[in-house]
Amino acid sequence: MSGIVLAPEAPALVLEPNKEAPRRARRYLTERFTALGHADDFVGRLVVTELVTNSYKHVGVGHIVVRIFPDVREPLTVIEVWDESRALPVVQGEDDDAEGGRGLLLLSELVHDWGVRPLNEEGKVVWARCAR
Repeated sequence: MSGIVLAPEAPALVLEPNKEAPRRARRYLTERFTALGHADDFVGRLVVTELVTNSYKHVGVGHIVVRIFPDVREPLTVIEVWDESRALPVVQGEDDDAEGGRGLLLLSELVHDWGVRPLNEEGKVVWARCAR
């Protein structure tokens, strides 16, 4: 997690874990990218959709918290998705016959870097850093 800079003052979006969560997270990302002066939010929307969808589908309880803020050390934007599960996301291998399971593999190719920060008994934060 070499590039992650915590930004406790960053605004956050709190979501219920349901099928509306990814749509609301995309809207929030677009608003944050606009506020941060970013011209293109395409990769960011893909990333936040994948992370929030994974959270609501695989955790399904508690809240999902989304934060988007600039990395203060590099010209990158950090996207964080917090949930209450300690279960870690798994990048699945390529399988031509699978109908799903490619999201994190795709995400890993689109972002500068990404990872998971466990939060003891409180869950985890899955983060990704995207170019501005």
